[in-house]
Amino acid sequence: MTLCPFDDAAVAHLAPLTLTRPAADLRVGARTLLAAAQAAFPSDRLALRTRPAVAGMACVEHPGTPVNEAPDGPTLFVNGRWRAEPGPLVDAVRQATDGRAARAFVQGDTLVALWHPDPPATLALADGVPDGVPTERVDGAVLMDRLWSLTDDLGARVAADVEALGGLGVHDGADVQDGARLVAPDAIHLAPGAVVRAGAVVSAADGPVHVGAGAVVEENAVVRGPCYLGPKAVVKAAGRVDGSAIGWWSKVGGEVHESIVHSLSSKAHDGYLGNSYLGRWCNLGADTNTSNLKNDYGEVTMYDAVARRAVPTGRQFLGLVMGDHSKCAINTQFNTGTVVGVFCNLFQAGFPPRWVPHFSWGGADGLKPYRVDKALEVAEAVLARRGMDLSDAERALLTAIAAEATSTTVRA
Repeated sequence: MTLCPFDDAAVAHLAPLTLTRPAADLRVGARTLLAAAQAAFPSDRLALRTRPAVAGMACVEHPGTPVNEAPDGPTLFVNGRWRAEPGPLVDAVRQATDGRAARAFVQGDTLVALWHPDPPATLALADGVPDGVPTERVDGAVLMDRLWSLTDDLGARVAADVEALGGLGVHDGADVQDGARLVAPDAIHLAPGAVVRAGAVVSAADGPVHVGAGAVVEENAVVRGPCYLGPKAVVKAAGRVDGSAIGWWSKVGGEVHESIVHSLSSKAHDGYLGNSYLGRWCNLGADTNTSNLKNDYGEVTMYDAVARRAVPTGRQFLGLVMGDHSKCAINTQFNTGTVVGVFCNLFQAGFPPRWVPHFSWGGADGLKPYRVDKALEVAEAVLARRGMDLSDAERALLTAIAAEATSTTVRA
C-alpha cells in the first residue's frame, strides 16, 4: 500500500506556514502531521500530493518520494491537515484498506481520507470526493483548519506523541552531569548523545519529556513536561521550557510556554514566547517578547490569509505565528495574535503591525519591501552556519513569494 497525504484548498488558511511546505510537514506536537499519519497507517511506500508551488520543496525534504505523480497501485490518500490519532476513525480507515472497494471518509465538507485499490491517473482530491467513490460520513477527525488550531491542546498533543515515540528512560550514551536532576525519570527519554548539564532540571512530574539525540539542556535550565526537544535542540543556560515542542537543531532560551518551534530556528536569549509558532530559519533577538493574553482577557483575533483580515479565533491565549526565514531585532514586542509572513526583517521600537506581509522590512514606524537579492544573501549566510546550502527549489519558491508579496498591513 502507498500512503499519500494530500493538500486541499483549506491549506490556504494556514499561510504563511504552508507557503513553504506541504501541510503534512507541519509540526503540531512532538511529531509532524506526516509522522502521525505514517504511525497510524503503516505502508510500503510514501507519496505526496501538494500544490505546484511547494512541490520542489517537498522533493528536497523527502528525497526519493514521488511528489504529484500518478498513483501506483493500492493507495490510501489522507488529508495532510489531519492529525491522525488512535481511535475509531483511524480503525475504520484501516479496515477499509483491507477491502477491494474504494471508499471516501468525509467530515462536513472535508475529505479526510480516501482508499482506492486501483486509483486512476486522473484522480483529483483537492476539491473533494471524486465522482463515483462511495462516501462514509464521519466525525472526530482533528483537522488543522486555521493557524490557531496548530497550537490547540499542545501539552496533550506533545504528551501523546512522546508516549507514542516510546523508548522512555536514560539510554546508553546520554550524559546526565553531576548536579543535574531528573524528576520522574521513568517518563523521560534521554537519547544517546543527549546532555543534561550541571544544575539543570528535567521534570516529567506533569507529563513526559523527550530529549532527542545530541540535544542539550544547559546549566540551570528547567524543562517541564510535557515537552519535546528534537535532535540537536538546545535549551540555553537558565532557560525555562514547558508544554512545548522544540524541533530539530533549534535553540531556545528565556521562557518558552506552550509553543512550537518547527526546526532550525533560534530564540536563544531572554524574553517570553507563549502560545506561539515559529517556522524554520527564524531568529528572535534578545529580549523579544510576545503577548499571548489581552489586557481585557478577551478573545484574540488573528489575520487569516483567505479572509485577508483579522478574524475571531475563539481563543483567549494566542501569541505569535512567524513564517520561515523571518527575524526580529533585540527588544522586539509582538502584540497578541500577531502573524509575521515569510522572510520579514523587523526592528524599531514599539509593536509591529499584527499582520506583517511577506518580505517586509521595518517595524512600528512603517514597512517597506525587503529586497529579494539581499534576502537571499541572508538565507545563504544563515544556512551556511549549519553547513547547508540554499537549494534551487527554495530559492525559486522564496523568489515567487516575494513577487506576490503585498505591502498592505492590517492593524486590528
